[in-house]
Amino acid sequence: MIETDIIIIGAGPTGLFAVFEAGLLKLRCHIIDALPQPGGQLAELYPKKPIFDIPGFPSVDAGVLINNLMEQIKQFEPGFSLSETAMSYEKTEDGHFIVETSRGTKVKGKAIAIAGGLGSFEPRKPQLDNIEVFEEKGVEYFVRNPEMYRDKKIVIAGGGDSALDWSIFLSEVASEVTLIHRRNEFRGALDSVEKVQKLKQEGKINLITPAEVVGLQGNGTLSAIEIEKDGERSAIETDYLIPLFGLTPKLGPIGNWGLEIEKNAVKVNNALDYQTNIDGIYAIGDINTYPGKMKLILCGFHEATMMCQSIYNRLNPGKKFVLKYTTVSGVDGFDGTRKEAEKAVVKSID
Repeated sequence: MIETDIIIIGAGPTGLFAVFEAGLLKLRCHIIDALPQPGGQLAELYPKKPIFDIPGFPSVDAGVLINNLMEQIKQFEPGFSLSETAMSYEKTEDGHFIVETSRGTKVKGKAIAIAGGLGSFEPRKPQLDNIEVFEEKGVEYFVRNPEMYRDKKIVIAGGGDSALDWSIFLSEVASEVTLIHRRNEFRGALDSVEKVQKLKQEGKINLITPAEVVGLQGNGTLSAIEIEKDGERSAIETDYLIPLFGLTPKLGPIGNWGLEIEKNAVKVNNALDYQTNIDGIYAIGDINTYPGKMKLILCGFHEATMMCQSIYNRLNPGKKFVLKYTTVSGVDGFDGTRKEAEKAVVKSID
């Protein structure tokens, strides 16, 4: 039996930052994640994807952000159960929780923090008859390593942030980038739309709208796609098709825990502490929902902070905790000198 203070389900950025906030309160954490490495979707699907809305970083690769978060929490020595899915939980007589994983590991804690991102997920695939034939042979649903597209012809299909961001990024990598969307209007950030339009004017991106990919061609590997625009069909030679239509999220086993669910997300009380309908179980990050919810990493960081304060108060009733800014006090684990405190601040997100 592994014993800890907070059992965190999900090793994405929100779950990792929760370890840091808990550590400042001298609360121990153990993280359970179904993936083989920390980082959640950022590490598994988008390690090279640039992120533009992390405070203090005009742009940071997803993988770099995860590495920085891991460095930040190293001092608090969290435990990890990776490649394991949290299957079930039970509440003990003393009000604690025991979570059992798919490998039979049992973790006992005083609170549960569900930080599972979108849960388990599958890409939304375009309805093309022979698409399975070309999967991993020219059809890719995620950009894991941009270098595989170096000097290649690629077609990206989609109209959201991922389609726009990768079109912009890969315009400096691939020999030819074509972005296809079935509407003239995009769902992504206005700044990204403007960048795509500028790259189109500079001849760095071929933008085709409104149009749809309706067929695939190739003998063993993809060699061309068929598109339909204004009722007419045409073919475009390409090495890769990357359809980015989002992910279909699934809650997995926690969907059977008796939590209040709304549109495949866990309802929480955002007016207080992001606690669910079950006392002692919290949900933070993309997996939760409440009025005005925004699925942003920085929002997950805020939710993690508020949750840890709530758990501390729950475990220490009547004990007053005086919040000290790490810019003044440093971070426990350092020797307290000004030099070490300054090093700590560089790694801290206050």
